[in-house]
Parts: sequence; C-alpha cells; structure tokens
Amino acid sequence: MQIQKAKRNAAKIKLSLAGASGSGKSFSSIMLAYGLCKDFNKICVIDTENHSASLYSHLGDFNVINLSAPFHPDKYIEAIKLAEEAGMEVIIIDNATHAWSGKGGCLELHEKETAKMKFPNSFTAWNMITPIYQRYIDAIINSSCHVICTLRSKTEYVMSERNGKQIPQKTGTAPMIRDGFDFEMSVAFDIDQQHKAFCTKDRTGLFQDKEPFIITPDTGRKILQWCSNNDSVSVDEISKRIGNVSSIKELLDLFQQFPQYREVLRPEFETRKRQIMINQNVQQQLAHQKINTNGTH
Repeated sequence: MQIQKAKRNAAKIKLSLAGASGSGKSFSSIMLAYGLCKDFNKICVIDTENHSASLYSHLGDFNVINLSAPFHPDKYIEAIKLAEEAGMEVIIIDNATHAWSGKGGCLELHEKETAKMKFPNSFTAWNMITPIYQRYIDAIINSSCHVICTLRSKTEYVMSERNGKQIPQKTGTAPMIRDGFDFEMSVAFDIDQQHKAFCTKDRTGLFQDKEPFIITPDTGRKILQWCSNNDSVSVDEISKRIGNVSSIKELLDLFQQFPQYREVLRPEFETRKRQIMINQNVQQQLAHQKINTNGTH
C-alpha cells in the first residue's frame, strides 16, 4: 500500500453504445474500435447476434467469437479472457444486453432461482444472481483491453411528418440492461435511427457539449488520444500557454486538446478570447486609419 500521484497513463476506455435495432450499433462500434487501435487484427467482436458481425467483414480483418444461447454471464467472461490472451486491443461485446435479458441471462436465472424456493421470494433470489452479474461487470471494467458494449434499447414508435404525411418512426428509449450499467462506463452514447450518436455520459469531456454526430474512426482516435494523454502537463503550464496564444484558432485548439482542464480554466480561456478579439479590433482600426491617411502628409 502506498500513496502516489494520480495519472492517466495508457488508460483503457470502457464505453457503451445504446440504440434500437437498425440504429447502427454494430457498424459504429467497429468504426470506433478501428480508431482506437488502428489495426483490424487487434479487434475482437464477441458476437451474440447470430453471426451478424461477419456481415461487416468487408471493413477489415477483425476477429470474432460467436456466442449462442444460453447467454450465461460466465460465457462472456470466458470470451473476454480469450480475447485478452490472444493479444487483442479492443473488445466489442455485441450485444451486452443478452447477458441480462437474453435466454439464459440474469433475468432468466433469477426466475429459475425464485421457482426453486420453497417459499418463492424474488428479492432474496437476487442474492444468488447479483454476484454472477457483478463478475460479468468486473470482467468488463477490469479488462486490459478497450471494451465497447452495444446495448439494445426498448423500442417505441412515435409519429413524425415526412413529405406532408404522418408516419410511424422507430425510436429507442432506455437500454435493456440492469440499472446502473452506465455508471461503470467512462463514455455512454445513444444512437438514433439516423445513426447519429449523442453522449449521455462523458468522463473524458470530449463529447459533452457536442451535437449528435456520426461515429467514425476519428471518434476512436480522439478517445485514444485522451487515454494516452500525459497528465504530467500541469494546469499551471496550460494557464501559461493560454496567455501566449495569439489567435482564436490557437486558443480553441488548446481548449480541445486538454478537456480535463476545461472547467477549471474556462474563465482564463474566456478572458484570453476577449483580449484577442480586442487586439484584432484595434489592429483593424489602425490599418483602416493608415489607409485613410495614406498620401495626406
């Protein structure tokens, strides 16, 4: 046991993508994974969707572990360990929902445990199932790899207008997983039927103020940069850099480069922004005066 300085050196992201069927979770997760490791050979998809990951084999030579029912959480744990031992860098669990609500998953295990009791007690039955579920969660968050979990969302239909007509539009609501799953993730995205992702949780600070967007390999590269960022760059050093920038573009680049310091240094960023704008206005006025007085002396 020892006290040491907190550093984020080569952190491994744990991320979830939730959406209704057809939202593009599988494709988005593969694009994200490629951005994280830049090598399809270092990606492994734990596929519980009837070999659906192989439909995207044209994207690159990623690896697949196919799981079939029953979806006991221990099967996922075994697959995660297999991928780690094979030297994978990114594990995609597609679909993580099955370990909870799929055939042989935690909800079914709970029903069977309750039925075995002489005096059935649903609450007490969870004492047997929760440790199984927790092993599954621990395997994800303690993995030596980046882990992307896709989650099915409950599907509802809303009426929307298209070409002057009201048509039903499929939409996803809450992810089909035990409450609190997103608490274990560093980043959580919801994906809509237009395949656009919006962030519902973000410990990185990279996406919290961003409009819905299409996930690309560049999304993964940004996360990788955050994971690899050297926290030895102190807040004082960033403060000095703010004072030295001479353009709005340089200031914005600095703001985006160090999301962990955005909030604490936001007043300094705003102050420097105003200073740069004032300097630009003064320079424009001086240039205008020089033009007006040219040749009069």
